[in-house]
Amino acid sequence: MNKKGHVLNAALLSVGLGVVLASPTTLSASAVLDTAEKVAELSVPIVLGALFPDVDTAFGKHRKTLHNVFVLVIVAAFPVLFGNLQYVWMGVATHLLLDVVGSRRGIAVFYPLTSQEWGLPSGVTTSSARADLVTVVITGVELGVLAAVHVYVISLDRTASVVGAIPTSVVNALPV
Repeated sequence: MNKKGHVLNAALLSVGLGVVLASPTTLSASAVLDTAEKVAELSVPIVLGALFPDVDTAFGKHRKTLHNVFVLVIVAAFPVLFGNLQYVWMGVATHLLLDVVGSRRGIAVFYPLTSQEWGLPSGVTTSSARADLVTVVITGVELGVLAAVHVYVISLDRTASVVGAIPTSVVNALPV
């Protein structure tokens, strides 16, 4: 995907996830304001996370250096270790997913262990007229999965408090 696709994905994901997490049951001014507040809360971290992997265009090897599972694990560990950046991992994860599913080239998922790039045949070139459509479809699937996780597995807006409940002794014992 291109930068426009990653921003489009992050914006749609922020709005959709904001609605899912706010769970408005009525169409009242209060519900609209609560939903708008949740969308605003999610927008910056998800957009930052969605753009972060492409920083490797300025150094290293694009679609390798910051486009791998190890970077995602590091970003996902921030809420556990530092108590912040709880939604940035979603942006990074959706960026990686878009590059694997939505583009023809794929990414080096296990770099630096291997430079082999992985992708699915469903992708399009970044300059394709269908790139935006592919982005919207992938984002819809992501929202469906995240909504199901939120409703049936664990409340995504409570993950920070769950992480905060991890005893300090456990966090301090982690090798860093």
